Amino acid sequence: MVRIKRGNVSRLHRNRILDLAKGFKGAHSKLFRIANQQIMKALRYAYIGRKLKKRTFRTTWISRINAAAKLHNLTYSKLIHLLKKAQITLNRKMLSQLALLDSETFIKLISKSTL
Repeated sequence: MVRIKRGNVSRLHRNRILDLAKGFKGAHSKLFRIANQQIMKALRYAYIGRKLKKRTFRTTWISRINAAAKLHNLTYSKLIHLLKKAQITLNRKMLSQLALLDSETFIKLISKSTL
């Protein structure tokens, strides 16, 4: 039988995993098996976190728009309805930025949509 030498390949694989595990505590950054499990778990959490981030930003934008709309005796849903009726297509991120940083333009948008 031919002897298969794969020392370099497996060492590189282990070192790559251990490099990813830098900063973890104790055995989670030193021992390959435990570090490998923690890396897989961390990557799973990172994937979920990227999806959750989109959700949390959207809720933040909606709450900002709602707060700014309530200053003008409107609710969020009524404001969005009026904007759609007036064919003003601004996404929630831009609306919240306007409400937060440029209230004059936000007031003009509201007045334009209520006409």
